[in-house]
Amino acid sequence: MAAPASPALAQAPATEATLRDPAAIRAAAVRMADWQLARLDAAHIGAATSETRNPRAWEQGVFWVGMTALAEMDGAPPHIAEAIMAMGGRNDWQPGERPFFADDHVITQAYLWAAENGAGAAARAPTQRAFDHVLDNPPVSTLAFVVPPEGYGATECLVRWCWCDALFMAPPAFAELTRQTGDARYRDYATAEWWATTDFLYDPVEHLFYRDSRFSDRRDGKGRKQFWSRGNGWVFAGMARMIPLLPEGSADRTRMEALFKKMAARLRDLQKTDGYWAPSLLAPEDSPPESSGTGFYTYGMAWGIKAGLLDAAEYRPVVDRGWAALTSAIQPDGSLGWVQQVSDRPDKVAASDTQYYGVGAFLLAARAVAELP
Repeated sequence: MAAPASPALAQAPATEATLRDPAAIRAAAVRMADWQLARLDAAHIGAATSETRNPRAWEQGVFWVGMTALAEMDGAPPHIAEAIMAMGGRNDWQPGERPFFADDHVITQAYLWAAENGAGAAARAPTQRAFDHVLDNPPVSTLAFVVPPEGYGATECLVRWCWCDALFMAPPAFAELTRQTGDARYRDYATAEWWATTDFLYDPVEHLFYRDSRFSDRRDGKGRKQFWSRGNGWVFAGMARMIPLLPEGSADRTRMEALFKKMAARLRDLQKTDGYWAPSLLAPEDSPPESSGTGFYTYGMAWGIKAGLLDAAEYRPVVDRGWAALTSAIQPDGSLGWVQQVSDRPDKVAASDTQYYGVGAFLLAARAVAELP
């Protein structure tokens, strides 16, 4: 049974024709991309930090991952790919500054796309050097997330993938580098660390991920576990990006496909009647709309149908509701609203809240939905 809808949400009318028309979906995605391309200075983000303004950090990096998806849509205008190439050139194709930090690796997914789509080996070389450094100096740390007195950034385990967001940020880049170079070491490292993180953060009862180890024993006022929507969205979308890069029939691919299907079934049941997922997945009552987690789930569900992992009769209605929710989140000024701001847990959300990564999720979802029959 679907969870209740968000309160007082005026949802734009949608028909099956507009929800499923590839040209309409592409047009909406291009408008959203162009809106964001005109605002790369982060001045439109009320909670912007120096990291938000950093063109190599994760917030903008996820937007560029979404841009690569849009660039591959049938009929996408050439300026989308040109924008990706220009961004990479401005960044000298460099990853973020912290060599082991997964969030500083997400931008490399866009660089690797560029390398395969005209930019050549020069776009790949800095990423390969960075990942070679990781392989040559494999980090040693517990996965327990303990924030020291010096602050969040000094947390020991951040050299590994000890928070669930990391499973979107880094592993697909490592696996893609294997695909481009033929060197299996990058993919092997990524899958080994993926399973270490999964074994540590996955709840086998709920088929969901804790954001990090600090949340495994937290309960809300009704005694419910706290599973953050966007956090689980990172994982679900990360699997949609990882699975195609794993060898067919391999143990890793078989295991990840099974995990994906279990998670999809749980998320299907947690979708609210208005198409959104609540910021705290098990606490839908009185919850606001939230478009970043919803974007990642809609993307993953649509990808899973096309990949043959999810039954279309069962999951296409989930996708349609999710895409309708995402389009209803577009604000009068053209922004994607209801994006929970940077956090590590469920939090308040407002219609005016937008962010680069929310737009990235929207673009990923748009391509996946447009490709469904």
